[in-house]
Formats: sequence, C-alpha cells, structure tokens
Amino acid sequence: MPLIHVDLERELYESSADDISREIQQAQVDALGIVPDDLFHVFSPHDKGELRFDPGFGGVDRRSLVLIRIVMVHMYSVATKRDLYAAIVTRLGTLGIRPEDILISVTENGFEDWYAGRL
Repeated sequence: MPLIHVDLERELYESSADDISREIQQAQVDALGIVPDDLFHVFSPHDKGELRFDPGFGGVDRRSLVLIRIVMVHMYSVATKRDLYAAIVTRLGTLGIRPEDILISVTENGFEDWYAGRL
C-alpha cells in the first residue's frame, strides 16, 4: 500500500490533479503490481515561489518542480523501483510534464509500520 504525496504548483494542481493521480496510480499498477483500488494520494498545491529548487542541479534543466514522495513497504528490488520511476515519468510526460521537472523520493518501512483501517 504505497502512500503518495505530490507537491506541485497550484496552477498545475487545478488543471491536472485528477489526471496526475490517475497516471501515477496506473504506473504503480504496472510497475509494482498493486491492485488498482490501492489508491492513497495526497496533493499539496503551492503558490509561485513556495517550491524552491536549483534549476540546474545535477546537470538537469529544471523549469518547475513536481515532487513525488512515496512511502512504501520495503519489499521491492532496485530494478522494480527504477521501473516505477520510469513508468511515472513516462505517464506524466503524456500530460506535458517534463521528466526534468519531476523529483521522486521513496521512503521504505516494514509491514508492522502500517495501520490501514483494521488489524
């Protein structure tokens, strides 16, 4: 049950949040094999200037920032996580979001660290 947090500019949120959520969810289904209804996304829209970043860090031509933070159980290989990153970037690209403007961070924990409505 990955938990997805997305920080992005308010304008992009207002125009595309539903599409972004749909594409991130499908990327998880495709890359991680989760069931489609395992959907837990939290969006945090920000006004101009609230998301600060170095536009050239790491040799990347960054023009804006879509920060995707994923909390999930430690059970996926490095290759599977890279497949997830590629799937997210590719699917968001269909919405006009540049790969260079996406930053994905994963935090992992154990099954014992989750409560999802029942024991």
